[in-house]
Amino acid sequence: MIGEHLTEFGGLPVHEFDPDAPPPSDPGAVAWRIEAFEDDENWEEVPSPAFQRRFEQFLDTVDPKAVTALVLGAWGYAAFNDPPYAQLCAAADRLTGLRALFLGDMVSEECEISWIRQGDLTPVLEAYPALEVLRVRGAGTHDCLLRLRPVRHEALRELAFESGGLPAELVRAVGECDLPALTHLELWLGTDNYGGDATVEDLAPILAGTRLPALTYLGLRDAEIADQVAAALAGAPVVARLHTLDLSLGMLGDRGAAALLAGQPLTHLRRLDLNHHFVTDDLAARLVAELPGVDVDLTEGMDADDEDEFFVAVAE
Repeated sequence: MIGEHLTEFGGLPVHEFDPDAPPPSDPGAVAWRIEAFEDDENWEEVPSPAFQRRFEQFLDTVDPKAVTALVLGAWGYAAFNDPPYAQLCAAADRLTGLRALFLGDMVSEECEISWIRQGDLTPVLEAYPALEVLRVRGAGTHDCLLRLRPVRHEALRELAFESGGLPAELVRAVGECDLPALTHLELWLGTDNYGGDATVEDLAPILAGTRLPALTYLGLRDAEIADQVAAALAGAPVVARLHTLDLSLGMLGDRGAAALLAGQPLTHLRRLDLNHHFVTDDLAARLVAELPGVDVDLTEGMDADDEDEFFVAVAE
């Protein structure tokens, strides 16, 4: 989850870049983590000077063309400092081997997930056409929302947006992208209280799956609208080609569970992840009984008596 820094990414152990320590002999054997946070620096709506210096030190210390996985942690105080996307794009001709990128590996003590400033992610995808894995934490607020223009990216296999509230505009843009190699899509839809204003109508192109022909894992996680999402999935064409359907971390209750049971067959799934749910015991038992052979994760069941008390696992 998001309470600790990553220890593994892109199939590699995460290694914190330290400009004063000798780098590993094989720069491609680790996922490099870069962060810089200085209490006395100016917190403004610009990239952090401390982070910019640390990133340049990294490029000058480690053979950048050998780097395959990169994790960006705190870029100053991310509630005030803009993400260093321009600097990352400018380094694309040096980071020619980059295949996996995580933007925003921060815990709450560094910056709450819904406070992390973001921006237009499109130039990053355009600068790295060979990128295979992209995960982003935080969706920004107000004038610094995470944005994406519809693009075609032929190499991307995994795309994930972790947030306490994902903007509808971003969800629609994902559905309008052409991502022929994408097998894993993960959207933390969140709650309207933190900007998660997407509806099932915004998800329609994703559920149709026409631009995602290789998709096998679909995660519509942390959703305040989990019951409506489940009802839409009950007849969604994309479900038939999935091996994993992930509705975890959200507010799934009996209406959503019943919709899943009444909809198209789900017995082809390997895994149905409903971790953190508000499904009553009887319906939970039916889900397990009617999906033999499917790994149905119903852990972390919450009190389902009062819908007004339902909550998503990740918000602020």
